[in-house]
Amino acid sequence: MVDGEERSTVRPLRPAVPPDGGAAPALVPRPRPATGAGTAPPAPDGTAPAAAAAAATTVSPSTEAAVGADPERGGSTADRRRRVPFAHAVRIPPPRQLTVAAARATRDWSRRPSGRTTLGGLFLLALVAATAAAGALLVPATLGKPRPVAVDATATGPAGGVPADGATPGATDGPTGPPGATDLATMTPPGVGQPTGPVVGPAPTGRPADALAAWAAEVNRKTDIPVVAAQAYGYAELVLRQTHRSCQLSWTTLAAIGYVESRHGSANGATLQPNGVAAPEIRGDPLDGQGGRLRILDTDQGRLDGDTVHDRAIGPMQFIPSTWQEIGADADNDGTKNPHDIDDAALAAGQYLCKGGRNLTIPGDWWAAILSYNDVRRYAQAVFDKANEYGRLTST
Repeated sequence: MVDGEERSTVRPLRPAVPPDGGAAPALVPRPRPATGAGTAPPAPDGTAPAAAAAAATTVSPSTEAAVGADPERGGSTADRRRRVPFAHAVRIPPPRQLTVAAARATRDWSRRPSGRTTLGGLFLLALVAATAAAGALLVPATLGKPRPVAVDATATGPAGGVPADGATPGATDGPTGPPGATDLATMTPPGVGQPTGPVVGPAPTGRPADALAAWAAEVNRKTDIPVVAAQAYGYAELVLRQTHRSCQLSWTTLAAIGYVESRHGSANGATLQPNGVAAPEIRGDPLDGQGGRLRILDTDQGRLDGDTVHDRAIGPMQFIPSTWQEIGADADNDGTKNPHDIDDAALAAGQYLCKGGRNLTIPGDWWAAILSYNDVRRYAQAVFDKANEYGRLTST
């Protein structure tokens, strides 16, 4: 539309072949002659050999009708189409050339921002995988050996190995069968050798272990174990008979550990008070790695052992602070887990010995329990000898 006037121009279609049958327009490309397998190449002057010309003009009517024939040059366009074998159409370079090309492409990609980021991530992933594999091998080996509960600071027993007969101290002493909750004042802890429990007075109003005052007095007469300490060992054995029925821990084992560790709460000039607390508090030497001691840095900020640099073994049963924080007990029901209280310490020691489903009437379990408390053979032998001594003295 120009200047408001609508004009339309209709141009006729240009025919492919002039209506008068004249020559084709110059703009229409002429097809090239076909050269197939078995035909001779064209001569230098541009003319085809006679045989090739004859073959090019010999076209069956059906083929010519199907694909169309060239009116000027003769033959079908399908016969003149150039066919290239597939092997020559797609060329595959040799492996060495492919490798070099891939290396160059990788190098160029690694220099780009995306390549640098991806390669850094892959390197970090490989480093994490290597660290995890190393941890899977090294961590179990490091954790296989448990840390001892206490430190062998006062053991005087001779060095020696496990007895040949593999005996368990105190295993056959005392009554069998777990007592009920109301049997606390009448049951005899193992090692006494009496068929019935001691006769006691009214129920105690202070420590629960006071219910064993008469029995503890008899044990003191035979073994010189302080009455307060004997009450703590016997009470711990009775509690464990209810809470760890399969353990069957003998009080003589706890008494032997108490003797080896602190002479029943009397080490460093301390004395057990009537409430079971040692005064002054018993603290071992700093665990600084000197003098054959372990090296353990502070784990309780000095709250239990008064040392903010290294840990120290504490209390009548000489617990390491980190172990007490894990296994500490409140045996006298005063609401406090006190490692300096012989009642709490004896029960905690028994719970530690019974860990892992041990049965301390089995020699292997008994020795494993003592060595887990302190992994020193001389220490374990001293505990064995003292437990056997207490068992013999109280069984007569």
